[in-house]
Amino acid sequence: MAKKIIPLAPVERLIRTASEGDIRVSESARSALTEVLERIGIKIAKEAIIETKHAGRKTVKAEDINRALDILKLD
Repeated sequence: MAKKIIPLAPVERLIRTASEGDIRVSESARSALTEVLERIGIKIAKEAIIETKHAGRKTVKAEDINRALDILKLD
């Protein structure tokens, strides 16, 4: 991915939230997790758009996201 969509600071907070103690997070770790989250997010969004169109709507709803998670077996 060329341009980051998700900022690095929130990704660092995610990693810190997952830790049980004081931990440092490298730039490369933030970047790596950001890339993974963006790839997964795009897959979910694409599947949700398919669900939205199948329902005859133009607006993606939370139910489409949740259905996409089920379809992709990410829930």
